[in-house]
Amino acid sequence: CNILLIQSFKYKIIQKSKLSISMNKGNDKIEKLVLNPIKEISGEITLPGSKSLTNRVLLLSALSEGTTIVRNVLESADTSYMIQALKDLKISVIDDKESKTVTITGVNGPIIQSNTVDLFLGNAGTAMRPLTGVLCAGQGKYILDGTARMRERPIIDLVDGLQQLGVDISCSDTGCPPVVIQANGISGGEAKISGQISSQYLSALLMTGPLANGDITLTITDELMSAPYVLMTINLMKKYGIPNNNIINQNNKIFTTKPSRYISPKEIYIEGDASSASYFLAGAAITGGKVTVYGCGSDSIQGDARFANVLERMGCDVEYTDNSITLSRDINKPLHGIDEDCGDIPDVAMTLAIVGIFAKGQTTIRNVYNWRVKETERMVALVTELTKLGVKVTEGRDYLIVNGLNSNEKLNNNIEIETYDDHRIAMCFALAACGNVSVTILDPKCTSKTFPDYFEKLSLLSK
Repeated sequence: CNILLIQSFKYKIIQKSKLSISMNKGNDKIEKLVLNPIKEISGEITLPGSKSLTNRVLLLSALSEGTTIVRNVLESADTSYMIQALKDLKISVIDDKESKTVTITGVNGPIIQSNTVDLFLGNAGTAMRPLTGVLCAGQGKYILDGTARMRERPIIDLVDGLQQLGVDISCSDTGCPPVVIQANGISGGEAKISGQISSQYLSALLMTGPLANGDITLTITDELMSAPYVLMTINLMKKYGIPNNNIINQNNKIFTTKPSRYISPKEIYIEGDASSASYFLAGAAITGGKVTVYGCGSDSIQGDARFANVLERMGCDVEYTDNSITLSRDINKPLHGIDEDCGDIPDVAMTLAIVGIFAKGQTTIRNVYNWRVKETERMVALVTELTKLGVKVTEGRDYLIVNGLNSNEKLNNNIEIETYDDHRIAMCFALAACGNVSVTILDPKCTSKTFPDYFEKLSLLSK
């Protein structure tokens, strides 16, 4: 049957597939994507570049000595905001979308601007947080703002940490953007910050550290969430010339940076997005298919690659190469629920919630308080939409329990899934169609934040 996807607000047939997808705009002008039941998800897919890696690499390239060619750049809303911000900061950026390559000539140190610079960063946390940090190490006045939802996402812990380092910086009375910076360099010093809301605050301060004039010591006052993302940041900083002894991690509690200089690696390749891999791996797990994702594997520096191991413990078979993950499940061996601390993998924990629908018993997802301060209030969104599908759930402050369907239970058919302008809500709830029901995804183009052609790729692997 024809797959109809809306593109530039026009209908366009783009692919033939056994999966029936139709797009329309209802009377309320909201775009809708109807997915008919998916019997099996199997096949191979090359993953788009990682969002988290792309935006970190783009910024580090801009701060470096030399010119960097960045390959396999993710083309998405969030990365576009970072690229535009670098251009607004007068940094040389050549963006070749056809080859997924960006060439950046770095400024070899802190960013200096003589005029006030206004940066609009949409809802891109991976642009807002690190830019807030590194701009403080230079000179100039900067105003960083975003969408209405960005103005609801906390940044006060990062602002407070920078203020402790002597920076003239402020945000709104709600502790959220817009952020106003009057930068005059950073001498060094000590700062104590919370790690419970977002690891991006610590990553931002770490990336800023080498640009300071003295040592910076950062102490986490509680628990560091999403620690693998911090380790990813440190890994990348070392690829950009920061010596091992100039960035020290003491048990994920105390971090020290010393003045250094970022040096271009000349060329760097962005590995595939492990968060995006989760949807296809989960689809194979749910339907008893077999999927191979290329672009991340046993050598991945992304914490979300651990999701395959979680599915393995639920009853799947997993094989790794250094650059791929293959997952399959014997359809005669049911999935079983799991109790998992997802503090290090909160993004793919959302995908786990959908897998839990199809597993025997309960799936308990713990340590995910920061769902509540992401692109939307994800805990509320998940509970609301799962309940609409007929799934029994229990919500806690920082956990979610999903009760798998019994043999005599079915999902509610023809449910409209509200996506809350959140790409991950749209992508993970598409997998509800694996439950022999049709599902309507509202505002499917919200996946442009990280994976613009997600539904097209899903259709190619669906039967």
